[in-house]
Amino acid sequence: MITLAQARHKIQQQTTELESEVLPIQSALGRVASADVISALAIPPADNSAMDGFAIRSSDLGDQQSKLPISQRIPAGIHPSALEAGSAARIFTGGVMPCGADAVVIQEHCDHDESFVTILKPVVSGANVRPKGQDISQGAKVIGVGQKLNAIDISLLASIGQATVPVYKQLTVALFSTGDELVEPGQPLKAGQIYNSNRPLLVALCEQLGVLIYDCGIVEDTLSATKEALIDASKNADVVISSGGVSVGDEDHVKPAVEALGELSMWKVQMKPGKPVAFGRIAGVPFLGLPGNPVSSYTVFQLLGVPLLASLQGQERDEPTSYPVRAAFAKSFSSREEYIRVKVQADANGDLHAERFPNLSSGVLSSLSWADGLVRQDIDSAIEIGQKLAFFPLTEAML
Repeated sequence: MITLAQARHKIQQQTTELESEVLPIQSALGRVASADVISALAIPPADNSAMDGFAIRSSDLGDQQSKLPISQRIPAGIHPSALEAGSAARIFTGGVMPCGADAVVIQEHCDHDESFVTILKPVVSGANVRPKGQDISQGAKVIGVGQKLNAIDISLLASIGQATVPVYKQLTVALFSTGDELVEPGQPLKAGQIYNSNRPLLVALCEQLGVLIYDCGIVEDTLSATKEALIDASKNADVVISSGGVSVGDEDHVKPAVEALGELSMWKVQMKPGKPVAFGRIAGVPFLGLPGNPVSSYTVFQLLGVPLLASLQGQERDEPTSYPVRAAFAKSFSSREEYIRVKVQADANGDLHAERFPNLSSGVLSSLSWADGLVRQDIDSAIEIGQKLAFFPLTEAML
């Protein structure tokens, strides 16, 4: 078996980014930038006033109150004349600073009429002025390749006048489940059957990541049906993900089907839950086979499936973001890297402590609903009460 880190590295090394396209920024929310975006201008494009008040030369002010004639009025959106010596300019928030002015006195610190202003409080050079390029300098990188665009990023692109943005093609993920015992929710159960919970879970996780779904349904437990499903999926998607059928039983056909149609480069990972994992390619399309037990399927998708989807869009994810917590439980030695379902609570001092779910079976799906997240137990180690652990919150897909 290989370690989880080795498996993640293998997936990233064997994955090539998709093609890119150019979209209007209004259509790019949640997409991944395929190139750096460089600002062609400075933001703000000129020194401007941060407040309503009066633009002045600070050197024109004496130690006491100073009375200055008002030489011009500068609302936002106009280009002002140079400031006449010994005068003040009425200026409003966002107004461009006139040449020669180096400070703004806010209107609350002034007495004024239409012709003169009296400065009641001293002001230093640079006061209440937003300098050119304070937000973004000309030539600065605004968006980096591999960056997933959120609402703020879209606004930032608009602020530099960028109407379009290059992004990676939206991923299409083919999903199917294997198992003659599986029945879709809403259908009557026969003896020995169970409802299919994995595919709805994986569809929801993929949708949270903003990918398109090609749903192949439930595939019967035969080698020929598994081959047909893999061929169909690889023709209609950028990546194929299955759940179930990756163990070594007589009814587990994923491994021989993938080997017959393409190549299998990874089989079994030193992790728990989720040891049986298949990764390879079918007609050049990446394939990831998840275990059938629901907790295993969820955990492997988060720890290996998400990095796979990220790599196809030019992103590198070593592992999900984690936070330190203290163990409120003890656990014996583990020979695999184990991910334990926990609920986190703060003590009187604000320190976070993680309590584990009583039953760590990979078939107990309710444990994920109960849990706040997962903590990691390292290979060949035990956990002691009070030990610091890495905590991974269960908040949507871990990307």
